[in-house]
Amino acid sequence: MNSNKISCIIVDDEPMALQLIENYVNQTAYLELIGKFNNAIEVLDFINKQKVDLIFLDIQMPELNGLQLAETIKDHTKIIFTTAFDQYALEGYKVNALDYLLKPFDYKEFILAANKAKEWFELIHAKDQKGVSKRQSPEYFFVKSEYRQIKISFHKILYIESLKDYVKIWLKDEPKPILTLMSLKKLEEELPKDRFMRVHRSFIISLEHIQSIEKNQVIIHQQHITISEQHKENFYKFIQSNSIN
Repeated sequence: MNSNKISCIIVDDEPMALQLIENYVNQTAYLELIGKFNNAIEVLDFINKQKVDLIFLDIQMPELNGLQLAETIKDHTKIIFTTAFDQYALEGYKVNALDYLLKPFDYKEFILAANKAKEWFELIHAKDQKGVSKRQSPEYFFVKSEYRQIKISFHKILYIESLKDYVKIWLKDEPKPILTLMSLKKLEEELPKDRFMRVHRSFIISLEHIQSIEKNQVIIHQQHITISEQHKENFYKFIQSNSIN
């Protein structure tokens, strides 16, 4: 399957309709047909084994109709309904269909509906790419301290301590902290959430540098940092999710 194309299947119990939609799909460069079915029952097994981006789905079919099938389909698979009966339009939108094609429809109507799917998947892809870019962001940041811009690597941070309008950033293998004019809240917003956690109104800790936990205190390089009531629930959820016993 071509990852640059939208994978789709057609479900319709009318052979002529099935053939017509297949022809339309084959004329559309960004669509890739990976299956066609004349009943909804067969589709249930197929979509559990194969990733499907888009379904062109008839509504009136024996045994299991298109609306009933749509209710079982996960959100990552989008639906365009194809039917000869316009009274199903409202029900179609209730199951989050992208569009509704009323038979008989021509290629112009088909491509307008297919373009909605194309726009949807382009939007999702853009969001995914943004997430990748964010994960690939630098492993460091700069802060101003005593008229200098100091580079601080995430992996070297032990914990960060609030001091009125300033913060003290304590680093591994450094005897003195970096003092910078910044609020703890602002710094918390900038730090990776999977690596740092606020445990007290005055402290953010590095999760990788936790040595042990004693009662309601975290020990990092012999420093005992209290876990406040406000932050206790989130902290212990993290501990539980990373525990093997």
